Amino acid sequence: MTALRFHGPVLPSGDVRDLYVVGDRVTYEPQPGADVVARGWIVPGLVDAHCHLGLGPVGAISHEETEAQAIADRDGGALLIRDCGSASDTRWVQQREDLPRLIRAGRHVGRTRRYMRGYADEVEPDGLVDAVTRQARSGDGWVKLVGDWIDRVAGDLEPSFAAEEFAAAVRAAHDAGAKVTAHCFGHDVLRGLIDAGIDCIEHGTGLTPELAATMVERHVALVPTVAQLELFPHLAEAGAARFPRYAGTMEDLYARRRETLMTAYETGVVMYAGSDGAAIQQHGTLHREIAAMHELGLPADYVLGAASWRARAWLGFSPDLAEGAEADFVVYARDPLADLSVTAERPLALVLRGMVIG
Repeated sequence: MTALRFHGPVLPSGDVRDLYVVGDRVTYEPQPGADVVARGWIVPGLVDAHCHLGLGPVGAISHEETEAQAIADRDGGALLIRDCGSASDTRWVQQREDLPRLIRAGRHVGRTRRYMRGYADEVEPDGLVDAVTRQARSGDGWVKLVGDWIDRVAGDLEPSFAAEEFAAAVRAAHDAGAKVTAHCFGHDVLRGLIDAGIDCIEHGTGLTPELAATMVERHVALVPTVAQLELFPHLAEAGAARFPRYAGTMEDLYARRRETLMTAYETGVVMYAGSDGAAIQQHGTLHREIAAMHELGLPADYVLGAASWRARAWLGFSPDLAEGAEADFVVYARDPLADLSVTAERPLALVLRGMVIG
């Protein structure tokens, strides 16, 4: 079996090593005759913790379009994806060794006519538990709830379901062996979900210091999708004529985005990086999320960990490139901890399942 050799600082430790790949695993045992493939900063494969493979403007898309999304994500360094809801059955992606590792959440579970058309498994409260159980069986250990969305009667963001209904849904998912995450823009939906024992919050722009403290106490993660929040002013403008309250809410959430993010960080909420790649946000843009998280105040080492080694551990993979770890890593020409913008550049090498890609 031919061995591959890479040389450079291996993050997160930064120790300069000769790293070898034999099969699909990392080893530091010297392999005679292994030529150096690349020299640079070696980073455990990046993780997009909020992505939507197989999702287009009106729901499911073709295999060919999904493949293009996955390749864009992979070429952007995301070698592991947590898919946060898709109308497509993307299990076939998991059979492709050249595409990112994929953890699926099945389809979004939302309220009837209270989410983007064609996206969700839409139900009324009496069907929520059954829908969650169905999606738990369809996915890979995660269920995605639509926590809140605009209620056209109220004219503002409103929880999709009552707190006790969310609680029953979370229990059902946990009983089925799945963790639960939820789309949450506003404030009102958060308390019920956190009290229900949810495992993760997506976006979380309505967080308060009190709620952040409760998330820490109950080990609830946050994927803030900071770059995606740049859409809020456009959403506010689009809804201003018919729904002025909603427009005001979105403007306020956008204005407080830095305060909310730093409150979560300073309180100790564990955060991970997610691009929200889907029909609106382009795929292959995890680097934008990395930049946005840093620009709003998070330290570079925290951000890179949130997009690499800490996220890998959270999702059940080797957090670092220790002996015997999965041979999934990216080699950069410059130190990403000194300049995170290198994650937007073409890497010197992408190694996925022990194979040099591209």
